[in-house]
Amino acid sequence: MGKHKEKEIKTNAMRILEKNKIPYETIQYECEEFIDGLHTAEKTGAPVEQSFKTLVVQGKSKEYYVLVIPIAEEIDLKKAARVLNEKSIEMIHVKDITKVTGYVRGGCSPLGMKKQYPTVIHRSALEYNEIYVSGGRIGTTLKLKPEDLAKTVKAGFEDIIVCGTQVSKGQT
Repeated sequence: MGKHKEKEIKTNAMRILEKNKIPYETIQYECEEFIDGLHTAEKTGAPVEQSFKTLVVQGKSKEYYVLVIPIAEEIDLKKAARVLNEKSIEMIHVKDITKVTGYVRGGCSPLGMKKQYPTVIHRSALEYNEIYVSGGRIGTTLKLKPEDLAKTVKAGFEDIIVCGTQVSKGQT
C-alpha cells in the first residue's frame, strides 16, 4: 500500500477498506471478460480453498442478500434461507447484477456495493489467516483477513454450502 509505480485503479471495495484502515493486498491479473472463480485462482496463484466468490440472492421478502462462499462450492439455498430468516431465496438473474450491486458479473465484491446488503460468509473462511475475494472489477482480487471482511460488511459466519460438493455451477 506504499508508493505505486503505475497508477492503480481504485475500486469502491479498496476505498472502503482504506477508509476503515483495513490492511489488504491487491492482486491484478489480465482478463478481458468474465471467468469463474477457479480460473481466477489459477491466474492469481491464490489457493482455491482460500478463494471465495460473491453471490447475490433475493429472498421471498424481496430483500437482497450477499453470500460469500468458497469458489469450488455450491450454495445451499435452503440452509442459507434459514440463516437469513427467509422462507426461500433464489439467485438474482445475471442481467440484474449491475443494477443491484453496481458491479459486473465476475467483478462483484462483497465490499462497496450500491447498498450494504445483509451478508453471510461461509464459516470455512475462519480456517485461514487470509482469504481472497473479488476486488470490485474483473482483473482485481483482494487478499485480507476474513474477520476484517466480516467486520467491514457486518457479516456473520455460517454454514451455507451444499455438503460434499466440489464443483460450482459457474456462479461468481
